[in-house]
Amino acid sequence: MSRQWPAGNLPSEPTSLVGRRAELDEVRRACGRSRLVTLTGVGGVGKSRLALRAAADLRPSFGGGAWLVELAPLDDGALLPHRIAEALGLSDQTTRPMTQVLADHLYDRDVLLVLDTCEHLARACSRTVTALLDAVPGLRVLATSRRPLEAPGEVVQAIEPLPVPPEGATALDGDAVRLLAERAADTVPGFQPADDREAVVRLCRRLEGIPLAIELAAARLRELPVRHLVDRLDDRFAALGDDPDAPHAAEPPWHRALRTTVGWSHELCEPAERLLWARLSVFSGDFDVEAARAVCADERLPEAGVGLLLDALAEESILTWLPTGGSERYRMLDTLREYGAGWLRDLGEEELARRRHRDHYLALARRGADGWLGPDQIAWYDRMIGEHDNLRAALEDALAAKDPVPALELAGTLAFFWYGCGYVKEGRHHLGQALSLDATPGPALVQALWADGLLAATQGDADGAETRAAQCEAAAGSGDAYARTCVTALRALAGAIRGDLTQVMAASEAAYQARRDGDLTGDLTGGLTGGLTNDLTIAELVTLLCRAHALTVGGRVGEAIAVLEDLRVLCDARGEQSMRSHGDLMRGQAELCSGRPDAATAHGQAALRTKWRLHDSFGICLAVDLLALAAGAAGQAVRVARLLGLAQRLWSTHGQAQAGVPAWVAARRACERQARDALGDDAYRVAYRTGFDGDIDAGIAYALQPEGEGLLPDGGPLV
Repeated sequence: MSRQWPAGNLPSEPTSLVGRRAELDEVRRACGRSRLVTLTGVGGVGKSRLALRAAADLRPSFGGGAWLVELAPLDDGALLPHRIAEALGLSDQTTRPMTQVLADHLYDRDVLLVLDTCEHLARACSRTVTALLDAVPGLRVLATSRRPLEAPGEVVQAIEPLPVPPEGATALDGDAVRLLAERAADTVPGFQPADDREAVVRLCRRLEGIPLAIELAAARLRELPVRHLVDRLDDRFAALGDDPDAPHAAEPPWHRALRTTVGWSHELCEPAERLLWARLSVFSGDFDVEAARAVCADERLPEAGVGLLLDALAEESILTWLPTGGSERYRMLDTLREYGAGWLRDLGEEELARRRHRDHYLALARRGADGWLGPDQIAWYDRMIGEHDNLRAALEDALAAKDPVPALELAGTLAFFWYGCGYVKEGRHHLGQALSLDATPGPALVQALWADGLLAATQGDADGAETRAAQCEAAAGSGDAYARTCVTALRALAGAIRGDLTQVMAASEAAYQARRDGDLTGDLTGGLTGGLTNDLTIAELVTLLCRAHALTVGGRVGEAIAVLEDLRVLCDARGEQSMRSHGDLMRGQAELCSGRPDAATAHGQAALRTKWRLHDSFGICLAVDLLALAAGAAGQAVRVARLLGLAQRLWSTHGQAQAGVPAWVAARRACERQARDALGDDAYRVAYRTGFDGDIDAGIAYALQPEGEGLLPDGGPLV
């Protein structure tokens, strides 16, 4: 049975691709000859559209799928492997270098990676691509960049503008004319290029066949007839052409055509539209109306008018409107963002706009942390995933500032995002940078140390968690109850990872007794925000989980269940699901130890449903492992083998199996031995490969089947 990998993540094309037949054929041939093909050309010439169409055509040839990796929002080249992993749906949370993780994950797959917009990360792209191509025999890379990556074996294909009619021609021939006609018809229903052939041909020639320039011009046809539009554009070109000292006067014609058209489109905007265009350039990726108002509005741009201005810029093709299931979102093409950023610098507003952007996303992170341990947890998961690019950009700005406090605050407050949304490695990258700054002891430092220690524990790094616990203790004031709770949780986690049950029990004893006595102080999200009120912290929930684990492994199952019941009540009172599902996993393990596989299955399936919705790869892996153990206890050896195969497939995309926790590793091995002895090697291997090689969605559905459906004892059919 061949492994069923996803077909990729290529987006659907929003508009038709006009022309480019010869280029498409050449790209396909080049990808057949070379493992690295880079499409180069001026901004706006259509490199990305061509690469995506070529990748879609080539996808059937790649059993591992064709995957788009958008690099425009990324500024830190060190995060390039993380960005690739994110596109692939790979959530490795070990301490291994991400490039090595990618190589291992892709090793036996035929995969096409499309790296889009590489020019600002050309050196990092060259290093990463070279390493991956050396390690992965079946990998091909199709890149787009304004300049070559200069990597070994790279084949560079220069993408030229669309053909335009020759000088003096009036026939409506050529792909540039076709593109103008199609886009103009979208803007002005009933538009007929034949109504003014000469002006249409002249406009396409003036724009040098640059697709982006043509689309910007087409958007203006709702305001100006084509003849008036081309006359005004001619005037602008003539004015610039008469000045030999003008910036960019020596550029090639197509560079000058795009720059001039963008500038001309900028001039046609209303003053408020131009100002908003400039201020929006600080966003990375897409953004919503709320963010645009928070970052861009002031006395010159009243908040109430920002929504209408966004719609106007979208109509003029300066912004792209993105339909989503939630709020309205917008995106700006890189070439137009660069123009806006230059205008923002000329206005002297760049530093202010970036600070407002950083402050907005810090405020959003605080709201997310406040709401994470509550009924809106899943909504916050979706919200923060959608804001990832801008959160990363805000962090990079904060890290670039001389004051370490904003960087520590933002990186630390986002602990719930790094941990709860599967970005542990990236979180440690940013936290490591923030903690390397010269910071004085205080709440921001305590929060960042706690966050990094939590992520270290998630990676199975007991020493890292222990080190951060000691540093957190040193950075805290003598009466800092919140810091004390964080230190307790980190030491309990380190003990659980090492299998040191004595350390877990000692670290958690005081906290558990205080919980039972109702004396704990802290904020419901204090483990994420550092705020202190009379409520629960994430650190306390972690401590309870560690204590329940130690009690279960130590054979004190009744006590473990009591701890977990306390945790369940605390979570349910707040509508919290993530930590509640961790508790379900622990409860399932305790029920197994008590000889109740049916109860263990029920708790494991409840946990899996939540973990699957939250894309919690670590929790998903543990849940499937638990369900395999429960099936083993019920004598369902075929189901055991199939679930163990699925679990191993999932662990291969996450990292270290069973997080290296000794008790979990031992339980998994014992379960495998039992199933193999019951089935025999050949039958076990068939069932195991069914789980490992099959579609993951189907495997999860199988794991969630109600008890009695497809759960036949030894010798039953595979379903």
